[in-house]
Amino acid sequence: MTRIELAPEVLEDFDRILAHLKQHDSGNGPARIASIVNAVDVLAHSPRIGRPCGGGLRELVIGTDASGFVALYQHLDALDVVLVLAARSQREAGYSN
Repeated sequence: MTRIELAPEVLEDFDRILAHLKQHDSGNGPARIASIVNAVDVLAHSPRIGRPCGGGLRELVIGTDASGFVALYQHLDALDVVLVLAARSQREAGYSN
């Protein structure tokens, strides 16, 4: 089974997502973050399930519409590790730097 690791920047993304949800009274923020983490678990069994987005990176689409998110990741074949690099809302234009 492939090991999953979160880059430190993902925690900053989670903080940004939580702040946005709180600001807009959009429901239970911690549960939304938990749903992202739970969805990423699928990569342990299917690391190539995400859509390719160039440079060896892939995106896992999580949920739909306003409650949907996208996780950017890379599968490191030689180490059998998925490195989750970033997370964002599906409605955001791109990943934070």
